[in-house]
Amino acid sequence: MAIATEPVAHSVAYVRAAPVDTQPPPTLARGWIAWVREHLFSSPANALLTLIALYVVYSVVPPLAKFFIFDAVWDGQDRTACLADGGQEVGACWAYVKAKIFYFVYGSYPFDLRWRVNIVFLLGAVGIAWMLWLDAPRRNLGAFYFFVIFPIASFLLLRGSDTFNIERVDTSLWGGILVTLLVSLVGIVFSLPFGILLALGRRSKLPVVRLVSVIFIEIVRGVPLITVLFMANTMLPLFLPGNMSPDRLLRPLVGVALFASAYMAEVVRGGLQAIPKGQYEGAMSLGLGYWQMMRLIILPQALRIVIPGIVNTFIGLFKDTTLVSIVGIFDLLKTVEATLVDPTWATPVTRATGYAFAAIFYFICCYGMSRYSLAVERRLAAGQKR
Repeated sequence: MAIATEPVAHSVAYVRAAPVDTQPPPTLARGWIAWVREHLFSSPANALLTLIALYVVYSVVPPLAKFFIFDAVWDGQDRTACLADGGQEVGACWAYVKAKIFYFVYGSYPFDLRWRVNIVFLLGAVGIAWMLWLDAPRRNLGAFYFFVIFPIASFLLLRGSDTFNIERVDTSLWGGILVTLLVSLVGIVFSLPFGILLALGRRSKLPVVRLVSVIFIEIVRGVPLITVLFMANTMLPLFLPGNMSPDRLLRPLVGVALFASAYMAEVVRGGLQAIPKGQYEGAMSLGLGYWQMMRLIILPQALRIVIPGIVNTFIGLFKDTTLVSIVGIFDLLKTVEATLVDPTWATPVTRATGYAFAAIFYFICCYGMSRYSLAVERRLAAGQKR
């Protein structure tokens, strides 16, 4: 008997002869639409907050842009250019800022000697760029230039010296951006090393050193900066011989440096406490002394950890320099206020324009410090990623 058999189906594999071009990802899975869905409308609450934020931006940004840009007055010789004419609205009076810009930068510094200030600005820019450029050659030489050569050259140029036959300029004539940068730079430069020493002193095993450090930090941190400035302005001369009177600008410089050092000490101490005990034991097993261990092993790691805190202290100090105006120092904000009484530019929008100029200056400087710290933090953390 014959058995019927069915044909066996053979599987056939088809292989593409040419590669397929890379296709873009789906729009709803990647790209800006996906980013918006994930970050702005991921939940009902998030969507509500996004809509509220958009309404706030819509309510605030257009009027500000209209006042400071579109309806602003950019050129003019006096107040008449910034006054409303025939009911027409007038925005910010940038012509006033243009007329007073040199006073905002130099204060009452003599006009024929302002080239000294320009040279100091140039030397400072070179030093800052040299120190901030992480791949710069001879950074050790740059540190010597910034911390030794630059301060001495700046003092001789700005103040003058009879010894070097450089005309003297009293600090009462200094003002504006010059004083703001000077006070903030002195506070930033001196607060970090002094703060490190105070942090090490607070963690010291020597009772006297630890007690002195704790008392200084807690007393300074326990009072506002205004009090420190008043104390430096009135009490500092009492600690000097009777025939010596510190310069009126030197007094707030000392107060700001001491105030910032106390806050910096606590930031650095937080970094030191975050270092594992094994790092100390490993350094001591290599035969390193205390200062070698701190300089080569502990402090580099601690400072890397607290970079955000350090920069946050710097930014706060930079903004707090406006308080020196309380003791009679003409910083940028004080020079702006001084020009508001000038009848040549007395208009309803002059005050808002002057304060807007100061706000823009502070924002640019603080934002620059913030972005640089983020870049440094990412670079130093690259070796820690796994």
